[in-house]
Amino acid sequence: GYASFVISNGKIFTIEQRRDHEAVAAYNLETGQELWVHSWRGEFRESMGGNGPRATPTWDQGRLYALGATGQFWCLDASTGKILWKKDILADNGAENLTWGMSASPLIVGNKVIVLPGGSSGKSVVAYNKITGEPIWKVLNDRQSYTSPMVVTLAGKRQLLVVSGQRAMGLTIKDGTLLWDYPWETQYDINVAQPILLGENHFFISAGYGHGAALVKVARGADSFMVQEVWKNIQMKNKFTSSVLHEGYIYGLDESILVCIDAATG
Repeated sequence: GYASFVISNGKIFTIEQRRDHEAVAAYNLETGQELWVHSWRGEFRESMGGNGPRATPTWDQGRLYALGATGQFWCLDASTGKILWKKDILADNGAENLTWGMSASPLIVGNKVIVLPGGSSGKSVVAYNKITGEPIWKVLNDRQSYTSPMVVTLAGKRQLLVVSGQRAMGLTIKDGTLLWDYPWETQYDINVAQPILLGENHFFISAGYGHGAALVKVARGADSFMVQEVWKNIQMKNKFTSSVLHEGYIYGLDESILVCIDAATG
C-alpha cells in the first residue's frame, strides 16, 4: 500500500495490503515486532496508480481510525485492535469510489471524525461521532479528490479546509456550513497535495497536470468571507507530493523537478 505511519505510545500503526485483504497493523516502535493486526477482505487494484490502501490512519485518545481504499472505515482500540465501530463510507453516502481510491486520511476535531466520501445529495463531506460512529452532519455535493481535510485558522476563524476535485473551501466545524470557496479544477479532478497555511490569512495550493500553484487570501467582511487570488503561476506543479514552507520560501516537486519559489510573490 501507500499509507504512511502514525506513532503513539511506543507503537507505530499503518494500513497494508496482504494478498486479498486490507490490514491495519500495529508494531513495536523499537523492535518492529507486530503487536496486532485487523484485516478484512478488500483489494483495490489500479494499473497506473498501483494496488493497495492509501490513507494513513489517524490516532486519537487511544483509538485508531483507518480508511481502506475501497471505503471501509474502522475505529479500533489502538492497544488491542478490537473493533469499536465500522462504516462503509461510500455505501453509507451513495458515493462511487475515486479512480485511484479513497486517499484522504480521517480528521479528528473535537467529538467528530471528518471523512470525504464524495457522495451527491449533500453527502460529500461527512462528520461522524468519533466515539459511536453515528453521523453528525453531511454536506455538499462535490466529487472529492485525494487531499486530506485540515483544521486551520484563516481570517480569525477556526475552520475546516477541504480541497475537492473542483475547489478549495472553508467549512464550519460545527455543522459544515460553507464559509468560502476558491475554484481549483484539475484534469481528472486530481488534487492530491496538501495546502500550506501562510500566516493568518493566506494559503498556498498546487496541483499537477499543467495546473500550477496559487497563493490565496481569505479575508472576513461584515457578513461573509472574501477570497482573493494573490498570485498564480505554473512554476510549481505538485503532482502527488506536498510542498514545504521554510523561511519564506516554498520547496516542492514540479512534477519531478525540485523547485523553490518565493512564497510572497510566486
